[in-house]
Amino acid sequence: MDQNPNQNPNQKTSYESSVDVQRWLQEQSLEGGRKPEFTPTFLAGQRDRLWVLSSLAQFYEQDLITDVLRVVKSGKEATVYCCAADPATSRTLLAAKVYRPRMFRSLKNDVVYRQNRAVRDERGRVVRGDRGWRGASKNTERGRAAKITNWIEHEFKTQRLLYEAGADVPCPLAQIGNAMLMDYVGDAEEAAPLLREVDLPREEAQPLFDAMLRNIELFLACDRVHGDLSEYNILYWQGAGTIIDFAQAVDPRYNQDDVFDLLARDIARVCRYFARYGVEADAEALAIDLWTRYLTGALA
Repeated sequence: MDQNPNQNPNQKTSYESSVDVQRWLQEQSLEGGRKPEFTPTFLAGQRDRLWVLSSLAQFYEQDLITDVLRVVKSGKEATVYCCAADPATSRTLLAAKVYRPRMFRSLKNDVVYRQNRAVRDERGRVVRGDRGWRGASKNTERGRAAKITNWIEHEFKTQRLLYEAGADVPCPLAQIGNAMLMDYVGDAEEAAPLLREVDLPREEAQPLFDAMLRNIELFLACDRVHGDLSEYNILYWQGAGTIIDFAQAVDPRYNQDDVFDLLARDIARVCRYFARYGVEADAEALAIDLWTRYLTGALA
């Protein structure tokens, strides 16, 4: 065999670098069922194509999705995509929520949320309280990454906890990095609209209001308060409501004074929305009753 003139005669030839070996390895990987590259056509012209691809590729590799079909909702913190589900999931469509790097710029007064949850620092150690969290995440890339990871993991774990308890929330399937994958609400033609976008049939208002209060109570029984509940994060589909967006959910077992205020605000917003349809309710009395039953262990 001819020797490469630029090669040191004493240098050992790399077996793996052989063109023939590389060709054989590629053929074997294809024969073994290696998946084609994940290249959703929808993302071809998107400005943030590479960011979304890197966020969702592992869902594809893990046989959870097969394609990205369209944008469902785009906000300051995240964009939700409608994805074609892999047959292995026994679903047709799934929703993928991809957080943006600038997500924390739109989280206002997040100190109260940090104080009422367990978080991990860049070394994986559990810390509580704002002082510990500031020290754990200040001015380092690892610290900032840990902060982002904590918020997203917290949302996923909270949503899974509430779904398993029977709450009206989308079933969460997976969370990797800055993306969450969950059940899609809607059909192939359209996603479920937000409650604020719906003109409710008047006869549906009271049953839907009652359902939302049952969910708030169930959340509290699971030691969770949504913390930002309103018609902006309740989906409406075929007469039913589905609550979303749990990034700011808190655990009422810590710093209870602040958490009661969040609970009362959640209830007040729900009451205010449904009042336009003639639903009568005393938001303050409902919050006090629910909170008292929680503190005395009387919640079912």
